[in-house]
Amino acid sequence: MRLNPDKLNKLAHTVADTLAETDQVGFLEDRNTIRQEARKALTALLTEEARIDTAARQKIANQRKIIAEGSQEWEILYRKYYNDEVRKLGI
Repeated sequence: MRLNPDKLNKLAHTVADTLAETDQVGFLEDRNTIRQEARKALTALLTEEARIDTAARQKIANQRKIIAEGSQEWEILYRKYYNDEVRKLGI
């Protein structure tokens, strides 16, 4: 999933604000540092998700038979290959 920088910043602000409002969480750093770290983590997560998506799509494209995107067969293969890639990460 692609997020523009403004949406990513908004999401990072929401994460930092939610953590700040939680009684069980205490910050050792200022809220801006927490927001920046949340943004880094979200960026890394979205980058990895894009890599997994690309790998799954590439495996489908490498099939001998042409499989139309959006077809039931394509959807099944996409889920299978996507899950295989996720499993490789140990998730």
